[in-house]
Amino acid sequence: MIRLRKAEERGSADFGWLKARYTFSFARYYDPAHMGFRSLRVMNEDRVAPGSGFPTHPHDNMEIITIVLEGAIRHTDSMGHTEVLRPGEVQAMSAGTGIEHSEVNPSYEEPLHLYQIWLEPNVRNVEPRYQQQPFDPDARRNRWQLLVSPNGEEGSLRIHQDAKLYATILDEGGSTEYPLAAGRAAWVQVIRGRVRLPGGETLETSDGAAIEDESLVALTAEQESELLLFDLA
Repeated sequence: MIRLRKAEERGSADFGWLKARYTFSFARYYDPAHMGFRSLRVMNEDRVAPGSGFPTHPHDNMEIITIVLEGAIRHTDSMGHTEVLRPGEVQAMSAGTGIEHSEVNPSYEEPLHLYQIWLEPNVRNVEPRYQQQPFDPDARRNRWQLLVSPNGEEGSLRIHQDAKLYATILDEGGSTEYPLAAGRAAWVQVIRGRVRLPGGETLETSDGAAIEDESLVALTAEQESELLLFDLA
């Protein structure tokens, strides 16, 4: 079973400095039909104006993944980290018992475009943890590159949840398959491009799809495309 979440159907907010699109209910956007998918709770696509950002705010008991598409974001937290995240890098933070952080576009000229993703943890009140590292984009060309996992395999970042996050870049006309174990589900998010599903449906830039009760995720790129895939318990 495949359920599409088209980009234009998502929730939205425009605060001037922040233009956001919400795949799932978030903040003032509430849709009981879109509260999350398995452990995946938040999939926000944010565009932040130069010199602007999120002031210091708290989180607890959430696994938070940030992926920058354009520009950069400066992260400062109560654990003592001050880091700048750029395209090609991934940030994973376990909020656990509680952290405070701020996220700011450090440039006064370049806009910031990013995805912020939250997963509910499978263990609560852990010690907070912050990780950030680059991933070689050539290593995901026409194959799945593991970015996040429960145990850090293949050099991935770790989260407290039975979930894995992969990325791929498909050449135009290229195809990929991802096997799903019994009882597991996938969420596919298109970062850019256009891909075709086995039933003939297409996913374009910023579209997503929930996939359950299938043994295989098969995708064909109708143009060069970049994708995220979540393998979820």
